[in-house]
Amino acid sequence: MLGTIVATIFIALVINLILKRFQLPTIIGYIFTGTIIAYVFNLHTAVNNHDLKEIAEFGVVFLMFTIGLEFSIEHLKKMKKEVFFTGSLQIIITTLFVFVISHFVLGIDLKSSLVIGAALSLSSTAIVLKTFNETKEIRKPYGQRVLGILIMQDIAVIPILLMISFFTMNESNSVGLMILKTVIAAIVLLSVLYFSGKYLLEPFLNHVSKTKSDELFVASVLLLAIGSSYLAYYFGFSYSLGAFVAGMMIAETKFKHQVEADLIPFRNILLGVFFITVGMQINFAVISEYILVILVLLPILMGLKYIIIYTLVKLEDTRRIAFKTAFSLIQIGEFSLAIIELGRSQGLVDQTYSQILIVTIVISMILTPIILKNLTKASRLLISEDTLMVCNSYNVDKDTADHVVVLGYGRYGQAIVEELKVLSRKYIIIEHNIKFYQLGLDRNEPIVFGNAAQKHILNSVNITSSSAVIVAVNNPDSLHIICEAIDSLTHNTKTIVTVTNESEKELLESLHLEHIIVETKQLSKAVVDEVMYCSLETKV
Repeated sequence: MLGTIVATIFIALVINLILKRFQLPTIIGYIFTGTIIAYVFNLHTAVNNHDLKEIAEFGVVFLMFTIGLEFSIEHLKKMKKEVFFTGSLQIIITTLFVFVISHFVLGIDLKSSLVIGAALSLSSTAIVLKTFNETKEIRKPYGQRVLGILIMQDIAVIPILLMISFFTMNESNSVGLMILKTVIAAIVLLSVLYFSGKYLLEPFLNHVSKTKSDELFVASVLLLAIGSSYLAYYFGFSYSLGAFVAGMMIAETKFKHQVEADLIPFRNILLGVFFITVGMQINFAVISEYILVILVLLPILMGLKYIIIYTLVKLEDTRRIAFKTAFSLIQIGEFSLAIIELGRSQGLVDQTYSQILIVTIVISMILTPIILKNLTKASRLLISEDTLMVCNSYNVDKDTADHVVVLGYGRYGQAIVEELKVLSRKYIIIEHNIKFYQLGLDRNEPIVFGNAAQKHILNSVNITSSSAVIVAVNNPDSLHIICEAIDSLTHNTKTIVTVTNESEKELLESLHLEHIIVETKQLSKAVVDEVMYCSLETKV
């Protein structure tokens, strides 16, 4: 046993070192490690071990706990449309489409088709949220969309398990009684977690922190994460749902950042175990026997999910956000594997079907990190800009001159605008993110909706007559394209750009830019100035 563990760690390390040379994520390395050890040590059956499954699942539990730390209850209330409307519709529509194809086209029986449809409607919480957490994309508009849909998918596991129980229960059991018990359990669980979090959590953590013992604090964090997960499981729900709620409770306290820092090592180790168990389910015998079926099934399933999610998100957002959201969720997830396996064990899903589906699901999960890594590039290549470029809510006068053009109304852009107001300077904003554009409208700002990389948008705000152009965009690729467009109109003589490091500055130096501010330099200078000020204060 110890030899297997040592070999697994060694293989994972070597593979990930190789993959890092090609800028590929560690998730793929862990999955490949699982496949290798399954064949080398003949561990294909070990993946069904209950204890190993539970240990691996706690990687997802800790992931959901740390995601919960980023979202307070108020934040979740603001996301109710993404969670309950878009998320619910995506699950229902995908399930119905797969059900119709399975039952009426392929001739699979009604119960099996419903179980398969429900399982395939879910995406991978573990892979997507881990990647988005690392790249900070979870805070972007499409990241919020993705998170909302994934939260609803986690919640949907409960009715899906209920459905399987209903299909396999004895005639003596009552469906109404089962639903009533579930509703009561949900109310009790949420009440316990909410009131514990509101009235007991902060005093408890305060008491532990006073001991000034790091190990006691870490133990307390583990107790909270695992205890809330077990409580949810005890009431018949998924481990991860309880962890997410507990994380949101801690997000309301001052200990949020310390808890997150202490939990991350446990989360990453257990997520590695989880992805190794995913890799152990790759069976080349099944792949070789049903290769044509898998090659046809995989793009159909991923394409179907893409179309459904894209259509739903496009109803109220831009094409680019809809594309990124849909493309992020086209895979089938880890809960799907559990549901298919449960359906097989209960005699609801045929053994052959379950093997084909498991391999298809795992392959879709392997492709996901590569898809997510190239998400922005793909959106630029495949999605044209939205036809609505300039909103008529703010018309720029043809005689407007000596004004400041601010490109971007994110947090940095908003700070710049506030400073311009203090100086009583006239300004016009261009924003391409519908969320920030709407925020500007609500604040009665002189804001235009459009892509600043397009010359006719820049001309629409009289950029050649402006006194200065401030580029408040934090995406290096977009920054270069925007500066090229400005250069063709003004030769960048009055363009002010902020970059995060010297390498980004070097990339822009060919564009005649005279005013490039390196953020790290300015920040370090400001910090040292404060140090000098503190020293003077101390001497006085």
